[in-house]
Amino acid sequence: MAIRSNNKNVVSWKRRELPFLVLYAIAFYVIIIRRSLQLSHDHYSKLYGLRPGFLANQLNDVSDAQWRNFRGNLPILTFVFGIFALTANIMRACFGLKARGMSYIWLFLSSAYLVYLHGACIIFVMAIASLNYLLVKIFARTKYFLPLLWIFNIFFLICNRVYDGYSFSMFGAHWQYLDNFRGTFRWQICFNFVILRMVSFGYDYRWSILGSHFDHEKHVEHCYICKSGKACYQFLQGKSVTSDKFSLSIYLCYLVYAPLYIAGPIISFNAFASQLEAPQRNYSVKDMALYGIRWLYSLFLMELMTHLLHYNAFAISGIWRQLSPMDVFIIGYGVLNFMWLKFFLIWRYFRLWSLICGIEAPENMPKCINNCYNLESFWKNWHASFNKWLVRYMYIPLGGSRRKLLNVWVVFTFVALWHDLEWKLLSWAWLTCLFFVPELLLKSAANAFKVESALGELFFREVSALAGSVTITCLMVANLVGFVIGPSGINWLISRFLGREGRFLFH
Repeated sequence: MAIRSNNKNVVSWKRRELPFLVLYAIAFYVIIIRRSLQLSHDHYSKLYGLRPGFLANQLNDVSDAQWRNFRGNLPILTFVFGIFALTANIMRACFGLKARGMSYIWLFLSSAYLVYLHGACIIFVMAIASLNYLLVKIFARTKYFLPLLWIFNIFFLICNRVYDGYSFSMFGAHWQYLDNFRGTFRWQICFNFVILRMVSFGYDYRWSILGSHFDHEKHVEHCYICKSGKACYQFLQGKSVTSDKFSLSIYLCYLVYAPLYIAGPIISFNAFASQLEAPQRNYSVKDMALYGIRWLYSLFLMELMTHLLHYNAFAISGIWRQLSPMDVFIIGYGVLNFMWLKFFLIWRYFRLWSLICGIEAPENMPKCINNCYNLESFWKNWHASFNKWLVRYMYIPLGGSRRKLLNVWVVFTFVALWHDLEWKLLSWAWLTCLFFVPELLLKSAANAFKVESALGELFFREVSALAGSVTITCLMVANLVGFVIGPSGINWLISRFLGREGRFLFH
């Protein structure tokens, strides 16, 4: 009876608390949006990257190069999207093609795509990919294969950036003319994703030889998708494919598969090869249509944001240095939301293309950024496919949760190097780890804490909410350092927020 009484008290407290939480959320966003509109209106003449927009008398913030390029190329990309999807699906249906047959179709289509993107530099892509294939096939059974695989791929990850994608003149004067045909997009940027796929191929091939530890029966018992007769991504990833799927044609098709080549989402080799053999059945035509409609709605929200709230322009123009700590907080929070929506749109666009072509990749942004109240939750839901890759091929092989406090430093250092060779990105990675460690310790302590009363649960929720707000602030600081001010700006940031106005903000 005492337990039932406590449960009633908890429910009662939650009912009373809910209206206050809703009112607080409304007040918070009203204040944030009003102040953001005011800042954008007052400073628009000093901001970089604003262009005439489609809303009357409103300038559009296209200061972010990645978003500007994607938005500008959307019509031609969608045309290519349609042609490729139609061709691949018709060929599969007419000739009953399986994995190997479809790999030839996609190799042809993707090669045409890469020639347009990279021109003659496709030679570099194929040469490094072929070397990796030979390395995997020759050394996969040896005990030193995994260090060799990592050294090979990290070596090219660094060299591609240091030598800026190389030049053909490095290999002799008679090859120099090819430097005039380097395409429209730098190949070394896209190759970062190719490296992740090459590592995935190496691990999945080795595990197919040595035997996978994935418990298929136990997974099916607990997975509602697999129980229904379909196959979820985790099942496809964990179940090793047959040896004939590790052929050169399927491997190359996996590396340069057009719908996921530029930006992902990242998919493991096992999951890709399985669906190349038998197309995904988890999304019906209706599901994909609804997915596309939701994407269009999100695009409208992005256009509304960039026309009315110039967050990114503030970040790159340096105007935020002239603002109060409260306004810097608002701009930092806005930039995080802008980045989330930008990547949400880019990743979902390419994922939709892949779905229509029969390959289901993991969802990269399964949860809204404002729903992530701790760093662990944030990183599981921001570029989630990359997170799955890191867990499968780095975190677990390094020891998993047994060495969690050490592993996060290794993983985030790799993430920073994978993005680019810049000190500010390493600063971003190490700051994130620095914020991660106390959270992990606090979560461990919180899990051992037992709440026995309604008042205790209320107190615990409020403390959790406070911790969540600190987490979001830490994310904004790490992103400001990593993508805006750099490590040299840390002193300015600290002095600004520890000043009189900054202390008032946090009180």
